[in-house]
Amino acid sequence: MKIAVLGTGMVGNTIGSALIRLGHEVKMGSRTKGNEKALAWVSANGANASEGTFADAAAFGEVVFVATKGEGTLDALHAAGAGNLAGKVLVDISNPLDFSKGMPPSLFISNTDSLGEQIQAAFPDTKVVKTLNIVNCEVMVNAGRSSATERGTMFVSGNDAGAKQSVIKNFLTPWGWNDVIDLGDITTARGTEMLLPIWVRTWAATGNGHFAFKVVR
Repeated sequence: MKIAVLGTGMVGNTIGSALIRLGHEVKMGSRTKGNEKALAWVSANGANASEGTFADAAAFGEVVFVATKGEGTLDALHAAGAGNLAGKVLVDISNPLDFSKGMPPSLFISNTDSLGEQIQAAFPDTKVVKTLNIVNCEVMVNAGRSSATERGTMFVSGNDAGAKQSVIKNFLTPWGWNDVIDLGDITTARGTEMLLPIWVRTWAATGNGHFAFKVVR
């Protein structure tokens, strides 16, 4: 499968490399072609890795992963182009974190709206699936990284049932997420995005970011 990863930071690098390991072709997108971080990622990941602008990546990918900082997510997607995103599954792993007052961050969207919803509203012809945003990027692509004995629970939110099932089958399951709960439509992304403040506090309290939340029935 051809996949776009928008974002050249730690999350984008981790997701992109994990997708390569699954056998996919991945194009990393950034504001400008020839981005230094993107070129370094391509060099480290071989023939199935390439890079370009946000628009280049979005045009290339059959599926698009959004791994940008939350504050830049909508700008990146507008740069990618609505036409390049139309009809495609867009996996949104970004979070509306506000670091303007330092640590811990607050949320610049919450309660009555979510970043996932804003993406879906801005790109109505795109199938937005919110998931993986509630764990460290290393745990995103290796659910077993969080525990030697038990894996956490992952949530998915989105309006298109088929898109959610595709994301579960093609990405979450291969990455070890064997307990996935479909929360419902994209408005349920409000809940998963609002888990981030407690995630950050737990990380600070334990000094360990390799954990996941678990729903115990």
